[in-house]
Amino acid sequence: MADRRSLPVPDGLDGERADVGLSRLLGLSRTKAADLLADGAAHLDGRPLAKSDRLDSGGWLEVDLPQPEQQPTRPPEPVPGMIIRHEDDHIVVVDKPVGVAAHPSPGWDGPTVVGALAAAGYRVATSGAAERQGIVHRLDVGTSGLMVVAKSERAYTVLKQAFRDRAVTKIYHALVQGHPDPSEGTIDGPIGRHPRHDYKWAVVAGGKDALTHYSTLEAVPAASLLRIDLETGRTHQIRVHTAAIGHPCVGDTTYGADPALARELGLSRQWLHAMELSFEHPGTGLPLTVESEYPEDLDNALTELRTR
Repeated sequence: MADRRSLPVPDGLDGERADVGLSRLLGLSRTKAADLLADGAAHLDGRPLAKSDRLDSGGWLEVDLPQPEQQPTRPPEPVPGMIIRHEDDHIVVVDKPVGVAAHPSPGWDGPTVVGALAAAGYRVATSGAAERQGIVHRLDVGTSGLMVVAKSERAYTVLKQAFRDRAVTKIYHALVQGHPDPSEGTIDGPIGRHPRHDYKWAVVAGGKDALTHYSTLEAVPAASLLRIDLETGRTHQIRVHTAAIGHPCVGDTTYGADPALARELGLSRQWLHAMELSFEHPGTGLPLTVESEYPEDLDNALTELRTR
């Protein structure tokens, strides 16, 4: 049985390829959108759509979505090492450990921030998809650090818009191989799916715009500690951009880091941590800054390099 969605094409998708437009409009992967189009499951003003067809603003879309398979629901469970850095009636800011996803998703059966908050008795906003309620931005499973979660419906609406408007300051620290020259600058390169490896991302023509500002905080043997200010928030953005300039995050073997160095430092993931979040509080309108500290594995690796 299929779930039929009927909706107009918004102005922002006028002229967009059908597979890209459906992906953005329905929150699907581009591959899934292309599969639906290939199966004849999408029509625009009554005519079947192919993936390379262009959408027309105001046209009427009808899409038959297959019913999702029922996934076993993982019960809420505490996450050891997850720290609450700030909490009030509107928001909770968590310090997420490595190995924890922001929310449940197909194929992931590990711990989540959503589950940990539920297990601890926190009530979050009901806005958003059922498995992502309260989530206004995400960190990768392999990246630790700060995430803000909305508790009130107002906070959800205000923060989602703030992230869209790039009004949230997101500061990361990244330990990268080598010593970038210049020691500070901006990496401007569009990011999209890697042309050969689906599990990776890359700087590609036609990707989504991505801007990463960096400055060197400290140079140590074989590596540099960078402060990263993200202007955009693309998937794997810091990892992709630092690798693109020849300085991948230490431990990030997916993007070309030296596996021998990772073993020497005892790292099983990239050295990358979300250190600081600054934004206008959605309830008071006053500026709020929340800061983190390095987790043990990253701190130990940096200390080891400093002593060389």
